[in-house]
Amino acid sequence: MNSSPDRRFPRSVFRHGSEPDVRFSLANERTFLAWTRTALALIAGGVALEALALDMYAPLRLAASLVLIVTGIVLPVIAWFEWSRVERAMRLGRPLPHPPTGIVLAVAVVASGVLVLLAVLR
Repeated sequence: MNSSPDRRFPRSVFRHGSEPDVRFSLANERTFLAWTRTALALIAGGVALEALALDMYAPLRLAASLVLIVTGIVLPVIAWFEWSRVERAMRLGRPLPHPPTGIVLAVAVVASGVLVLLAVLR
């Protein structure tokens, strides 16, 4: 049984426009899932960095861990909004919006890398 567009979640996406090619919708969903897997890896890396208690300056090690963990928590939320914006744009035949997830990830990785480097050097 096919559900009508106004019954699917989120309605803010599916009530607009017409159905895009299913391949594009599935690619958009795979991108969201990839960002979610990346977030899980960031959380695991942050936990491991602190749990292993490596011989580093502890406050900087903790800061790096927190950057990774917080980014891992925030990234799926950003990816969800990105998925929604892209899906809505495809349904309305508009250009795809610029994704913010890449820059968030890049800034977090650089920040945690610098903190780890400083923790090792101290």
